[in-house]
Amino acid sequence: MSARDHRARHRGRHRKLDADARAGHVPGHAHGHAHGHRPAPPADRVVRTWIAALLVPCALATAVGLVLLYPFGEPAAADDVGAVRVDGHVTSATETFCGDDPGAEGCLALTVAIGDGPLAGQSVVTEVSVVRGDAPFGAGDDVVLSVPEDELTDPGAYAVVDFQRDHSLLVLAMLFAAAVVALGGRRGLAALAALALTATTLIAFVLPAILAGRDPLAVAVVGCCAIMFGALYLTHGFSARTSTAVLGTLVSLVLIGLLGTAFAHLARLTGADEDTANLAAALGTGVDGRGLVLAGLMIGALGALDDVTVTQTSAVWELRQADPGLRSAALFRSAMRIGRDHVASAVNTLVLAYAGTTLPLLLVFSANQRGLGDVLTPQVVATEVVRTLVGSIGVVASVPVTTAVAVAVVTRNRPRVARRA
Repeated sequence: MSARDHRARHRGRHRKLDADARAGHVPGHAHGHAHGHRPAPPADRVVRTWIAALLVPCALATAVGLVLLYPFGEPAAADDVGAVRVDGHVTSATETFCGDDPGAEGCLALTVAIGDGPLAGQSVVTEVSVVRGDAPFGAGDDVVLSVPEDELTDPGAYAVVDFQRDHSLLVLAMLFAAAVVALGGRRGLAALAALALTATTLIAFVLPAILAGRDPLAVAVVGCCAIMFGALYLTHGFSARTSTAVLGTLVSLVLIGLLGTAFAHLARLTGADEDTANLAAALGTGVDGRGLVLAGLMIGALGALDDVTVTQTSAVWELRQADPGLRSAALFRSAMRIGRDHVASAVNTLVLAYAGTTLPLLLVFSANQRGLGDVLTPQVVATEVVRTLVGSIGVVASVPVTTAVAVAVVTRNRPRVARRA
């Protein structure tokens, strides 16, 4: 080959490399460096080691807590009146005098066809009161009846207590699942699996452990950690990105627990309300009302924390992919601008959610023309105020914490240098 041909070939190779570079095709690099929709490069070994050193002990402690706090072999709490619930269908409703209270406004005699139990296929007659001209049940309603466990064969012991809601709730759940899968695809299916895991943890661990007399706060901490690890990794996969969200959530939960404990003590929130008293009567033993308050606070805040930390971590990764040369400080500032908008809406969501739980009581106070201080300081409302504000502080704190961790993790990734042929 002549010197002229060699120089021409060399110039042609450089022109091809320049064209590839302008198109984003760098030898030895994945196309993901030029397109933000590709996954970010995996974290290096040092980052993975540090993440494992922080999260593995927490995961092991959670597993140990599940074993130690679960009431193995202990009897479940008895029903408050030893009642059994059976399904039925109201076939007719006729006006009648109230046998127990002749001075009442009126009653309806309901003929109910029993759907299950020892009297399945038979009909019983039970009375319901008419309040302000309106009866709660009528002909054609699918209802639930309650009967003492030792009187299942006595037709006069059955009383209508509620409507059947199985079918309507099942339809709603199916619509919800269809919407999640339609939008999220496989990720939506993973989210539904995580939701099932959350429900299982609450029903199979948190509730039985508290009913068995375990410390409610300890149960809530272990339950929240189990939900956090299971739901986040199941939904988003095992990666440095997910682990960053887990770290941010964990730090924020610790902060919420500490603040909640402190302000529950300062505000003298004992949790000694009517529901707690009924629970204590049903269990036949004392219940840690303040522990129940703190447990509800942590469980209620966990959902908002997961949302904020996952979104904030994803924002950092996407910003890094869009501009791999962005320095750590600039990356942190850009992600925080996103976080500020997100946290503002998340805090408002928490406030509205907790306000909804006490809306009837707030209406009563308003009708009695009580001042703002009188409305907010009774224990049942003050409890929700503490939950709202402490949970909101945790959500706010999760943004800079998660962002800082995410920036530290993602900037440790070093793009691979192309090898010369």
